[in-house]
Amino acid sequence: MKKAASEKKKLTERELLILEIRKNLVDQKSKLMAEAEATLNDLPDEVNYPDLGDQASAESDRNFMLKLRSRESKLIKKIDETIERIDRNEYGICEDCGEEIDARRLLARPVTTYCIECKQRQEEDEKLR
Repeated sequence: MKKAASEKKKLTERELLILEIRKNLVDQKSKLMAEAEATLNDLPDEVNYPDLGDQASAESDRNFMLKLRSRESKLIKKIDETIERIDRNEYGICEDCGEEIDARRLLARPVTTYCIECKQRQEEDEKLR
C-alpha cells in the first residue's frame, strides 16, 4: 500500500536539530533587535556634567553601550547568513573541508561555518602570523 502523497516525509534527527537551531536563531535575532531598539531609544544624549569625572564616566558608559550594540549587529548579520544557509539546505557543512559539522558544535555555536578541526587549524595559523 502506497503512502498518501500528502504525508510528510519523516525528518532525520539532524534535520530536526537544524529546524530547532533555526527557530532558536530567529528568536535570538528578535531579542537582539528589541534590545538594540530599546538601547537606542534610552541612550542618553551627550550631557555636559560639571564634574569631569562624571563626564568621563557617562561617556565611557555610552561608548560601552554603542560598542556592545555594534558587536550584536555583527551577530545579527551572522544569524541572517546562517538562516539563509539553512533555507538553502547548505547549513552544517564545513566551508573548508566540506564535511558535516558535528551536531554538538552546531548546538554550541550555531552560526559556525567550520568544523572544529578546521577552526582549530585556522586559529593556529592566525597565531603563527
